[in-house]
Amino acid sequence: MTHEALRVIRDEHATLAAMLHSLMQMVKRGPDPDGSGQHELYFDVLRAMLFYIDEFPEQLHHPKESDLLFPRVARAAPHLLPVIDQLERDHHSGEPRVRELMHLLMAWEYLGESRRKVFEDEVTRYVDFYLQHMRLEETEILPAAEQHLNDADWHALNAAFATNRDPLNGRVPRDPQFDRLFTRIVMRAPSPVGLG
Repeated sequence: MTHEALRVIRDEHATLAAMLHSLMQMVKRGPDPDGSGQHELYFDVLRAMLFYIDEFPEQLHHPKESDLLFPRVARAAPHLLPVIDQLERDHHSGEPRVRELMHLLMAWEYLGESRRKVFEDEVTRYVDFYLQHMRLEETEILPAAEQHLNDADWHALNAAFATNRDPLNGRVPRDPQFDRLFTRIVMRAPSPVGLG
């Protein structure tokens, strides 16, 4: 039996992984590879991507994992406490790290090429960190949840995660407040990331 909470978590991880890969594609592409003068548009798209990462996963996805999923798994499978501790440290460092990326991006945009490498190096580290974080959740925590949690746990988790409306997930209606963000990223990012 697949629980709704697990489907939502996996869908959100897939969406976030796609955003992180798109972010890396944009960084590798650079601000003006074809000389078309799209410099400002490039930085606008990167800012929108970083805002999404800060706004949805950091503000909605992680708190539900930390407050609802991890405590239940820790209680049912205490041998995973070291893994949960690591994931919690990741959650606590995630928001400051993405905010630092925004700052580094603005430094590159406003102060020039001398700031580019610092941003590129840090965004690469951040993407690697985040993908590893999600892999750890999916290989350790989610299987343990499936194996050890009871019906009451699943009822609470399914109800809580059903309210998540990931702005970039096409399976659920987008939250109107995020619709502009989704449209901005898709319409302004160049192919193959978007339609711009």
